[in-house]
Amino acid sequence: MVERIDWSDSAKNQLKDIHDYYSYAASEHIAKKLINKIVEGVDILIANPYAGQTEDLLSDYAEGYRYLVIDKYKIIYWINGSVAVIASVFDCRQNPKKMSEHLKIT
Repeated sequence: MVERIDWSDSAKNQLKDIHDYYSYAASEHIAKKLINKIVEGVDILIANPYAGQTEDLLSDYAEGYRYLVIDKYKIIYWINGSVAVIASVFDCRQNPKKMSEHLKIT
């Protein structure tokens, strides 16, 4: 069981970019709704930290990255003791080979 969920600075910045894009391209309401869906969607990790599948494209990393799919986004995370660390919010419409570029964990 996980006690808390931490978002890396990189993941927070990606959420901000998603919000900014949808605020401009659609509306503030749609942007907030999508961000809330993503943020609330990771809450499943508190009760079931291994709910997501192993991310094979990131198997070279020691963290043991896993992912959840929420809307069009892969939420890349890893378990660090009693903490689920959200490493990246990756748009599934991108080339999957770009995924490792998004793992700038701070």
